[in-house]
Amino acid sequence: MRRTAWLLAALGFLTGADGPREERPNFVVIFCDDLGYGDLGCYGSTANRTPNLDRMAEEGMRFTSFYAGASVCSASRAALMTGLYPKRTGITGVLFPKSQNGLPVSFPTLPSVLKKRGYATACVGKWHLGHKPEFLPMAHGFDRYFGIPYSNDMDLAPDLKLAAGVEPKGKGPPLMRGGEVIEAPADQDTLTKRYTEEAAKFIAENRDRPFFLYLPHAMPHVPIHASAEFRGPGGRATYAQVVAEIDWSVGAVLKTIRDQGLAGKTLVFFSSDNGPWLAKKEAGGSAGPLRDGKFSVYEGGYREPAIFWGPGRVPEGRVCGEVAATIDILPTFAALAGAPVPAGLDGKDIRPLIAGQEGAKTPHAEYFYAGGAVRCGPWKIVRAKKAVELFNLEKDPGEKENLAESMPDRVKELAALLDRYVKEGGK
Repeated sequence: MRRTAWLLAALGFLTGADGPREERPNFVVIFCDDLGYGDLGCYGSTANRTPNLDRMAEEGMRFTSFYAGASVCSASRAALMTGLYPKRTGITGVLFPKSQNGLPVSFPTLPSVLKKRGYATACVGKWHLGHKPEFLPMAHGFDRYFGIPYSNDMDLAPDLKLAAGVEPKGKGPPLMRGGEVIEAPADQDTLTKRYTEEAAKFIAENRDRPFFLYLPHAMPHVPIHASAEFRGPGGRATYAQVVAEIDWSVGAVLKTIRDQGLAGKTLVFFSSDNGPWLAKKEAGGSAGPLRDGKFSVYEGGYREPAIFWGPGRVPEGRVCGEVAATIDILPTFAALAGAPVPAGLDGKDIRPLIAGQEGAKTPHAEYFYAGGAVRCGPWKIVRAKKAVELFNLEKDPGEKENLAESMPDRVKELAALLDRYVKEGGK
């Protein structure tokens, strides 16, 4: 009886229904850069200490087959913001300070959809969807923006507007507020800390209205940095220390939500844009049992840690193995907010999965990886340079055993799906 009552309450929250009074939940998306599937304690890491994220998973739901939209920064973020595969947005690679393009404003985005429902919106962190005014967060539905416009290994773009009194003092990414550079280069040692303070301030200021906070951390993308409190005696941050500060940040954000009395009204989602940059060795992360990492179509490039948290609303201590992805966040959050879901999305509504609804299955008959791969149920084919590879991901998540020669009919079936995707413009 108690379980039935809880499930009805959770489904009420996750459908936007709350008796006679409409309830629009708050949303927080915490997005890391280059964090690997194996980088959190709750995903098996013994190298990194992540007590806050582990607690978040214990109090919420952890996904084990959750996918980024791409295995590189800009394309992945375009997928998250639009609910579309990157090929439909035109952002299929990485943008640089000299890039003249960005995410067109013609695409509905998660903040623009929520803003129409009265949400306060803020982007605090790394954007990387275009640095020109027509591509920055304020053009895509965010009320405010504080962060770096692209990756932290990039330098100041010459066409960015400098705030009064700001003079560039060296190489490195600029820190922006709104459409102006306020620090050049940004003090990267303090970025995670300042992002967290800005996020807490936004939550407190908007406690009496629905809000959407997008917190895309610059870390643990190289060059890795951490505040003095997290660095060792040598002064330079290690990867584990950088992850520890991100974990601290997550704990601080959740504490702010609790302290403001918003835990029962807020849904928090944590994940990363793509897998670890393995070539960076000790400055890079771990894909755990998965194959390869960033830039790859193998699981280590796409499959990410993913945790949903909403006390009393998202079931505690659950692990979901169903396929879901960042492209699902826009349609799911829009439905929760009672907003019209844009037509033609590749993403699906995953409310039943998040609510822990009995028997809920993935809404994805297939999931496409940019670069030549598709997953259908447990099966995945990868079109390598000289051959096609077939894997059973349920039995072989590390993609070690190529079954293509022994299962030609399965290869043909999945190859037809991939051909259709490519014919429609997929890459």
